[in-house]
Parts: sequence; structure tokens; C-alpha cells
Amino acid sequence: MPSHDPRVDAYIAMAAEFARPVLERLRSVVHEACPQVEETIKWSMPSFQYGGRILCNMAAFKRHASFGFWQHTQVTDGKARDGMGSLGKLVSLEDLPPRRELIARVRKAMALIDTPAASSASASAKAAARPVLRTPADLRDALARNPEAKATFDGFSPSARREYIEWIIGAKRTDTRERRLAQAVAWMAEGKMRHWKYQAR
Repeated sequence: MPSHDPRVDAYIAMAAEFARPVLERLRSVVHEACPQVEETIKWSMPSFQYGGRILCNMAAFKRHASFGFWQHTQVTDGKARDGMGSLGKLVSLEDLPPRRELIARVRKAMALIDTPAASSASASAKAAARPVLRTPADLRDALARNPEAKATFDGFSPSARREYIEWIIGAKRTDTRERRLAQAVAWMAEGKMRHWKYQAR
């Protein structure tokens, strides 16, 4: 039998009524496609790991649920990420792809993890196209004053850190930058990624 993290059980139980069957179905499909999967909670949402790497994750919000593959672009054949995960807004079981299709996508994500050379080449190409941004001094200092936020930021993938950094340095006015900085630290202290608010709408 596949192992189930009781924290994921609790997360689903506390989700809105419409979201529970969606999350249960997604969880079931992931376990069916990947019997070796390991469940955990990352960034306050259920995450599924395979081979020591993140395979996919899911979340429930007030009006919809979402599901995303960690290697979204490769799994979805170049589909742009729209802030709503890999499957868009999910409000009922009818919004999910057919079970067979979703299983195929999960297995494709597994294959990407199983072929590190291809994944590394893709990652290297992306890195060359988008150099890593330095953490600005004001963000670094603010994080140093908030251990919870710093732990979240340090645990983010490079792309997740970039989303916060670009948002902060993109402010044109000093007061706007200060507000964004304070908001970013508050969100990260709660374990939230940059675009969680847009997903919750």
C-alpha cells in the first residue's frame, strides 16, 4: 500500500467541500501512476516527491483547487504557466483531465526525473537564458530579521525566489518597493509563494 502523510489527510479534510473530491482524485491518480511516491507538505501545500525530487503538488483555495507539475513546461510540452498550476482552476471533478491522461502526465514527470542528463541540459539552457538574480540588499536584510521568512526563501527553487525578487525590484517608487518588501516578507513568513494570492481569487 502506498504511504500517506497524515498531514495531507488533514489538509484535505480542512479544504472547502467542493475541493475535497478533487484533491482526493488527484492524490489517488498520483499514487496509481507512481507507487514509489512520497508525500510531504511544502510551502503549506501537499507535495509529492519521487526519487528525492519534487514531482508535483496540489492546493485548495477559497474558490478553486490547483495542481502543478514541478517541471511544468516539459510535462505540458511548452504550455505557459498561468499562475493556476498545470491544469488551470479546478472547481469540480469535471475540470480534471481523464484519469488515463493524467496518469500519463505523471509518468512523463517521473521520466524527466529518471533522465537527469536531459533535465540538466534543459535546466542549463534555461539558466543561460535567465541568469540567477542576486538577492537585493533590502530583501536580504529584511529576511535576516525574520527567520521564518528566510527559511521559506532559502527553501524556494531559483524560479520561486526570482518571482519575489523581480516583483520587489520592479517597483518604480521607493514607497511601492517598501510596501512590496514588507508584504513579501509577511507572505514568506507564512510559507507562501509569490503568486498564491492570484490563485486564491
